[in-house]
Amino acid sequence: MATGRLGVGETLGALNTALGPGEPVWFKETRARHLRARDFLAPRPALQARFGDGQVPEHVVRAVAGLQGPGVAPVLRCEPTPAGLALQLQRPAVFERVLGAVTAYAAPAAPAAPGPLVVLHCPALRGALGALRLSQLRAVLVADHLARALRAHGASVRLVPAVRDPHMRTFLQQLRVDWPAASEKAATGALRNLPLAGLSPAPDGGALPPGVLGTVCLKEVMRERGCAAGYDPNVDKCLVTEDLLSVLAELQAAVRHWPGDGPRGLAAAPDADTDGCMVLHVVSCEEEFQQQKLDLLWWKLDEQAPRTQKHLVCGPVKAASALTAPEYYDLRHAQVCKAAALKRGRELSQDPTWTEVFSVLSAATIKFEMLSTAPQNQLLLALADGSISTKGTKSGTFVMYNCARLATLFEGYKHSTEQGLYPAFPPVSGLDFSLLQDEGEWLLLFNGVLPFPELLSQTAALACAAPGLHATARTEMMCKFLVQLSMDFSSYYNRVHILGAPSLFQEPRPHLFGQMFARLQLLRAVREVLHAGLATLGLPPLNHI
Repeated sequence: MATGRLGVGETLGALNTALGPGEPVWFKETRARHLRARDFLAPRPALQARFGDGQVPEHVVRAVAGLQGPGVAPVLRCEPTPAGLALQLQRPAVFERVLGAVTAYAAPAAPAAPGPLVVLHCPALRGALGALRLSQLRAVLVADHLARALRAHGASVRLVPAVRDPHMRTFLQQLRVDWPAASEKAATGALRNLPLAGLSPAPDGGALPPGVLGTVCLKEVMRERGCAAGYDPNVDKCLVTEDLLSVLAELQAAVRHWPGDGPRGLAAAPDADTDGCMVLHVVSCEEEFQQQKLDLLWWKLDEQAPRTQKHLVCGPVKAASALTAPEYYDLRHAQVCKAAALKRGRELSQDPTWTEVFSVLSAATIKFEMLSTAPQNQLLLALADGSISTKGTKSGTFVMYNCARLATLFEGYKHSTEQGLYPAFPPVSGLDFSLLQDEGEWLLLFNGVLPFPELLSQTAALACAAPGLHATARTEMMCKFLVQLSMDFSSYYNRVHILGAPSLFQEPRPHLFGQMFARLQLLRAVREVLHAGLATLGLPPLNHI
């Protein structure tokens, strides 16, 4: 790797190469009970398929044990076990490499080539706020998270439509959704330059309905383009209206006019080639049929419409009672305020110092609920307030609570250092990471910090290469990762006293000093990763709850 950082993918790739030709067999361990003895495993059944009797040749074992290369973690030992070929890393060396370059592990790997050009289209944002359904809110949150992940990985992203409803804009700001807004001038001056020659008149020469400009046979478009796979068989004729043309004009402008800070070669190019641009329509399942018709109409009326249009269809959201998106937000906000009042023993909702905290917690609660399930799957919402408590381990509130605990830890260390109770933090290059021997410390590094850059890349990956209409995304991965990281940190923090009593440091005790500083550096890395992960969700870190 050009950055010199270690990578799980690079290590797995080198391990599989060392075994010789064949399918990959190695995998990374994640469970604490397995990590006590090994970090990677090649299972015995896979080895039997590769080597016949399952006995790995000695020279192969030696090659694995001596593995080196860019991004490959240093190996301590490799040995046959009843479970298969087990490998353990040189953990102090891995701690040193990772914790000596914390910033590099809180960012995605630099792309080898310029990122893709993606237009993310979320039709739900064209309606009025009061009519926004929970399934549409889910599509909005998926699109926002995906846009952040794609940009972090080097993609150029345009968001459509620009929101015109001021109430919708305020609501999106409450949820920390970063979406463009339309000025009055842009809203009234939308261009409708699409050619209308392809439109058919009313059948039998009759009059068209009011507001309808003509009709288009969409089945003919599918036949002409050979793109029937994935489309609803009931898609047939489309009544073309001014509203539909306005939607297409906005999409047309998005793919042809990239902003000045956009991709080189497309910036400010009014007639840019759109073949390299992908349009991803992020829709609720209720909106998909209408969006399919719009895709085909765009191809019919605009010869320069992008060849690649994909649909990311979000599954339905089921709840015990029917709520609109604003009602759902109000419910969660009230539950957050109630939980805080119970914890603090007093009403805090009117306290201005807590207003921002409650707003962030409400947004975090909703985003983790909406995004922790794969977007293609049905989502079941539990509306009771049991998921709001900081003692639960599956919620956004729990993640934000542990974010605040980390902030409190470092603020406490800083304050104590200023009072002379603790020594100043030494250079990282002088820390002794062999003092990190608690299994919780390895869990935090090996499952949290080390794989984070690859997680960012996987979150931004769109499964669009397959033919057909639909795309899939793994937007649930970040929420699940942050919950697990918070659980591992919480377990470690509750069990291990990081700073120690100041009285222990009245006399020089190098071992205690060294262990405390090594632990603080590890938790600095955890904090950086936690903050970077929250940033892909549009959530700021909290310093107190």
